[in-house]
Amino acid sequence: MEFSFQKNVISYFLVCLLCFTQFSSISCEKKVSLTLYYESLCPYCSNFIVNYLPKIFKNGMIDIVDFKLVPWGNTKLQPDNTFKCQHGKNECILDTVEACAIDAWPDLNEHFPFIYCVESLVYHKNYTHWETCFEKLNLKKKLVTDCVLSGRGNELELQYAAETNALQPPHKYVPWVVVDGQPLYDDYMDFISFICKAYKGTTPVPSCSSSINVIKIGRKFNPFCLKQTAMSKLSTVSSAITSWLNRAKLTASA
Repeated sequence: MEFSFQKNVISYFLVCLLCFTQFSSISCEKKVSLTLYYESLCPYCSNFIVNYLPKIFKNGMIDIVDFKLVPWGNTKLQPDNTFKCQHGKNECILDTVEACAIDAWPDLNEHFPFIYCVESLVYHKNYTHWETCFEKLNLKKKLVTDCVLSGRGNELELQYAAETNALQPPHKYVPWVVVDGQPLYDDYMDFISFICKAYKGTTPVPSCSSSINVIKIGRKFNPFCLKQTAMSKLSTVSSAITSWLNRAKLTASA
């Protein structure tokens, strides 16, 4: 028992020593959690992902952030565990595709470029060509398609549903941005400022030293997709994405 205690103390000491010698001090400081609850076809979510989120990869910001994407949004879980997505079946498929991408490539530096690529197509109203993102980024398509077709994607979405539905306070719309457990409501586009405010580390972060990143007080008019919004007409449209899923199922069963 005494040996085990001494071993633990020595291990802790070595970890602390590594923090001060081999790694930058910022890597040993507590990071600020940043979580985006979103749905793939909400135009305001795609706008946020494409035009705002990339800021966390500039000027050392990502070094202080623990970032997580949760692709579920305003989707409703039915009694039989099927999903009713706000923007129709296409959104359900793309949410699942993005959930599978996160699962296939857990590293943020791998799955975010893929999600950024897909959401860029959504932003430009060209999302039916989302499969081109695999080739553009030299990613293995099979990892994601197998996940979607095997049911693993549905399992992931149910996990994201539970996480989203457990939010306190409950989310009212998407994009729903949370920093260190606190929702930003319609101040979500100022997320960098809130990250800087929440950061308690001692290492200077260039992105936080700019006067631009002062939280602005006053009424915001940042757009969002309301939770109670009626289902889009897209739910009745048989799109290229639905056709792709049917073709993929046929290929898998062949």
